[in-house]
Amino acid sequence: MAVSLNLYCNEAPNEIVVSCEAYDDDDDDNESDHCSVDYDDDLLINLFETEVYQMLESKVVSSRFHHNIVTARKDAIQWMLKVHCFYRFRPETAYLSISYMDRFLSARPLPQGKGWPMQLLSVSCLSLAAKMEETAVPFLLDLQIMKPRFLFKPKTVQRMEVLVMQTLNWRLRIITPFDFVYCFIARISSCFNDSHQPNRLCHLFSLASDLIIDICIAAIDSLDYPPSAIAAAVVLWITNLSVDEQNLGHLHNGVNQGMVKKIYKVIEGKRSSLKLMPQSPTCVLEAALLCKEIAKYC
Repeated sequence: MAVSLNLYCNEAPNEIVVSCEAYDDDDDDNESDHCSVDYDDDLLINLFETEVYQMLESKVVSSRFHHNIVTARKDAIQWMLKVHCFYRFRPETAYLSISYMDRFLSARPLPQGKGWPMQLLSVSCLSLAAKMEETAVPFLLDLQIMKPRFLFKPKTVQRMEVLVMQTLNWRLRIITPFDFVYCFIARISSCFNDSHQPNRLCHLFSLASDLIIDICIAAIDSLDYPPSAIAAAVVLWITNLSVDEQNLGHLHNGVNQGMVKKIYKVIEGKRSSLKLMPQSPTCVLEAALLCKEIAKYC
């Protein structure tokens, strides 16, 4: 069944939003689980090959953003990250939700002068990302917490989800920096005899996760960067290593050195103004899970 391209514009106001004043935030205490993925050279090669195809398909990006979308985008991301923190979602969920939103905005503009289309897009992208990454996903009404400007009926969000998926050509499972960062941290640490210090490895992954999300927030053109290059630049930055052939060789010879240098400069230029994601109250449990994850590559 075809979906109207103007779906989010044609909804009657009483079908879309209700007042948030009568809505109480739900105090669900869901915890996220981290799945395990075994990395070897063959899998990394496959990731690099898929990444090339993905980058060719998504040559868009920042040039299509209207300047008046930037502020609305920033507000939308801040709301999504607050909900992300409340439900203790995986960092991959935050990355995907921002990526879905940016890819959608690069493909079609939202109506100007209205606040609810961006809010509806935010809810839909966060919901889709959670369904892709989380083992426990809140109901659509329960997802709309942290004082959103509008509250949408579940059927409206579901219809917007279909429009988002259609606009993204149904490509929700994409290569992200998190597909590389576990392996890169393990490899760079083993080269400097840090692979037997699990607390340091967990700390490095925590820093890397925050920095990856920071790049998404601060750089509208982050979709132009190969995920492997983002992961490599982040890992080199948090380990205080320069971008050169030797250090990149510790990671993988498939990493694009030119793109890594570009992203590294972005980090250097914007790091002081970036804010880290709020730390999860379950950081002790998450650290233990991450230690097991990273230890497999050492």
